Amino acid sequence: MAEEGAAGAVHLLCLAASSGVPLFCRSSRGGAPSRQQLPFSVIGSLNGVHMFGQNLDVTLRSARTEDTAVVWKTFHDSVTLIVLCSETGLEELRLERLLELVFGAMVLLVGLEELTKIRNVERLKKDLRATYGLIDSLLVDTELAGDLTQCVDCIVPADGPLLQEALAGFAKEMGSAFASLVAGGRVAAGTEGWWRLGAPEAVLLPWLVGTLPAQTARDYPVYLPHGSPSVPHRLLTLMLLPGLELCVLCGPQPPLSQVEPQVLERWWQPVLEPLRACLALAPQGIPAGLPLHPDILGLLLLHLEQRRGLFTVDLGGEEGPSPSTRRRLLRSFYVLVTATHFPPGQPEDKAEEQGCPVEAPRACYVVSGAAVEGPQGRQDPGAGLRLVAVQAGPLRLLLLVSPRSPTHALRGLATRSLQVLTPFL
Repeated sequence: MAEEGAAGAVHLLCLAASSGVPLFCRSSRGGAPSRQQLPFSVIGSLNGVHMFGQNLDVTLRSARTEDTAVVWKTFHDSVTLIVLCSETGLEELRLERLLELVFGAMVLLVGLEELTKIRNVERLKKDLRATYGLIDSLLVDTELAGDLTQCVDCIVPADGPLLQEALAGFAKEMGSAFASLVAGGRVAAGTEGWWRLGAPEAVLLPWLVGTLPAQTARDYPVYLPHGSPSVPHRLLTLMLLPGLELCVLCGPQPPLSQVEPQVLERWWQPVLEPLRACLALAPQGIPAGLPLHPDILGLLLLHLEQRRGLFTVDLGGEEGPSPSTRRRLLRSFYVLVTATHFPPGQPEDKAEEQGCPVEAPRACYVVSGAAVEGPQGRQDPGAGLRLVAVQAGPLRLLLLVSPRSPTHALRGLATRSLQVLTPFL
């Protein structure tokens, strides 16, 4: 299990489905962007075997070699995405969701019509350059989990109701139903309309804001892959504090120049201290002082119906593996439990309606491998760590726990932690 946390190389290819012409290639290695490109012969072979299967009415979805997993996916019979990843023990579920989000990012910034009715390949290549920053952020090590869970990454400010009230009043004055506060790609507060946004824009919009260079204000054209894939909207962003941005989705009105400083001051000056506290909360995501067990090194809490999530590894002090290793372990464990124990699309209530016996698991755990000497003679930092998951209705909690915790106590620890965290989602 510890070796699964090692970040490998990822290559993402985008090709025109009908002609096989490459539109772009993006890569990462070791959790960071990379300029290494695949040879054209490899790109041609990967696309050729996929097209060969299509000609025989066979859909090639995935393949695996000794050290690499490959997943193909064609969207709207127009664009084919191929991803190769050398990360050990990787499940295809993660790569499939990555491709879906990458295509969503392309629609978000280019529009569906440009991708489904390719009139000029060279022009499309040029237009797609605008997506590189967002797509690259999906390929590298990140503090977020929405790309994998399909839930919006959130933080929970202590003064949430005050911020919610100010946000609702400001959005009403702006004439928009869609507004949110975003800190580091996480949503701290959102209007009712914002939470009704569909997938994948609900995940991609705050993610996009978190990847853009810092600016006092922006007027950014975006398409909504689910809600409005062909007609662009305007994403207005206003920096309230460095690292904390106010986001508003709107139509042609109002112009950014008409958002008077007095309007911002009227709504946000009275809640300046809660805003600062919200910004300070961003790395951990949850208020300090919660009665969580000190052995918990990281957690992933999901509300599957509301599509919201809390993901943090800033727990349990500095002992144990690094934050990046903790994140990779939790992400790998999420893929494992989602693919095997808690499969999506089979809720218990539907099973009961069909008269089927409900045998869905309530909890599961994994203990990483025994302590072994690493390649440089050091103990593997992931050895002995416990990973436990519990599910109660629409809530699912995954914990990364110190080796000090006995395995027989994991379920009780996770259940108590879920009770503590439930009010926040």
